Amino acid sequence: RWADRAAATRRLRACLIDLPYGDTAHEKLDLFAARSDGAPLLVFIHGGYWRSLDKSDFSWLAPAFVQEDISVALLNYGLAPQTTLEDIVRQVLRALGWLYLRADRYGFDPERICIAGHSAGGHLVAMAMAALWPVLDERLPANLVKGGLAISGLYDLAPLLHAPFVNNDLKLTAERAQRLSPIHMPPATRAPLLTAVGALESAEFKRQNALIARAWAPVFARDVPLPGCHHLAVCDELGLHGSALFGAAVDLVRGRC
Repeated sequence: RWADRAAATRRLRACLIDLPYGDTAHEKLDLFAARSDGAPLLVFIHGGYWRSLDKSDFSWLAPAFVQEDISVALLNYGLAPQTTLEDIVRQVLRALGWLYLRADRYGFDPERICIAGHSAGGHLVAMAMAALWPVLDERLPANLVKGGLAISGLYDLAPLLHAPFVNNDLKLTAERAQRLSPIHMPPATRAPLLTAVGALESAEFKRQNALIARAWAPVFARDVPLPGCHHLAVCDELGLHGSALFGAAVDLVRGRC
């Protein structure tokens, strides 16, 4: 259903497809531009346990935001096991830096870039908010990301060591899991973090959601309740004009958190 809706969106909406932000075949992004020059940008990072799904599955998220005069970028990254989790994080940071440096070319405001992600994408949102941007590239500001929305994310990767169906591909060790867990690192700026998890999701996703709220209390803005939603239905809420999750994302992008 997502893939069908996404294909229809790309047929009917103006968009730039497969813009390369890096050198590998996976380092590409799609951009749906808002009507106004200098509009804010929301960057969406898909989930799939770092090993599945594609930006092209989520084009349908863009129209509701474009209607609110918010540009939307959808990122791809290399998937496990061919790509390590460390390299996935680097690719996401590279994409965000690439967007910042090309804001004038693509007509959005580099000082109003926010990020959202689902599941594994929620983890990558937190990693980007902990990034030391000037260390990566002296042209990038410390506060490149102005806010994050982490939906059903994973912030403590240690439990994945006991989940062979995931770790057979990720190949995490205890040391790497700790190094790649956002709960063990501070946010890099005061940019607000919003979280959300579906009421019908597993106890572990709810535990992870509570963990990041406690670990990042100084920047934690609020949690968005999602009654009646399971792990995939939460994405539908993000692209639904008028939903609580959509409204929270718009408020984040407009600096109202």
